[in-house]
Amino acid sequence: MQNTQSRKFDKQANKYDKLRTHDKTFKYRQKIFTDIQGEVLEVGIGVGLNFPLYNRDVELTGVDFSGEMLKRARQAAKEYPFQTTLIQEDVEMIDFPENSFDAIVSSGTLCGYQNPLAVLNNFQKWCRPEGKILLLEHGISSNKPLSWLQKSLDPLAVKMMGCHANRDISGLVKSSKLNFAREERYLAGNVYLIWAKP
Repeated sequence: MQNTQSRKFDKQANKYDKLRTHDKTFKYRQKIFTDIQGEVLEVGIGVGLNFPLYNRDVELTGVDFSGEMLKRARQAAKEYPFQTTLIQEDVEMIDFPENSFDAIVSSGTLCGYQNPLAVLNNFQKWCRPEGKILLLEHGISSNKPLSWLQKSLDPLAVKMMGCHANRDISGLVKSSKLNFAREERYLAGNVYLIWAKP
C-alpha cells in the first residue's frame, strides 16, 4: 500500500518543484513557520518548500517517503546555510527517541496518512516539553456546499493523489495528545493553521 502511495507522490514531484516560484500558500507558510529555533523535524518535507522560512541556525531533519521529492529537496538544500538531514522513510513507520526536537513542522501531510491520530501522538512524544508543533494543513471546509463536494470527491482524490480531501484537521488535533493552542482558517475554512504544544 505504502509503495503505491509513494509512487503517487513521486509522480507529483515536478509539479511541487514548480511551486517554488508560484506557491499560493506561501503567505500562510510565512504566518506560521516563523521564529523556529533549534532542532527541527519537518515531516513530509517534499521538495523543501519551507526552506526559505528557516533561520540559518536551525538543524533540520526532513522525512519523506517519496524519493523523487527528496531528490529535489537535496538539491534545494544546497542553497541554504542551515544543516539539513533528509531521510527517505514513511512517517507512520519511523520512530525517533522521546524529546528529540524543539519544533515539529507539518504542511499538507495529514491528508495522506492511514492513521493521522497516531502520527500526531508521535509528534507529542518526539517534541521537547517546551517545544512547539506547527501545522499548515488542508481539510474539510467550513462552507457546507464545498464540504459536501469534498466528501463526494474524496474517493477520487485518494485514488488519484493519495490524499484525503475531507479530514477534520481541528478535530484530529483536539483528539490527539497534543495541547491545542490556537487556529486560523482560510479559503472557506479549507486551509488550517494550527499552533500546538506537546
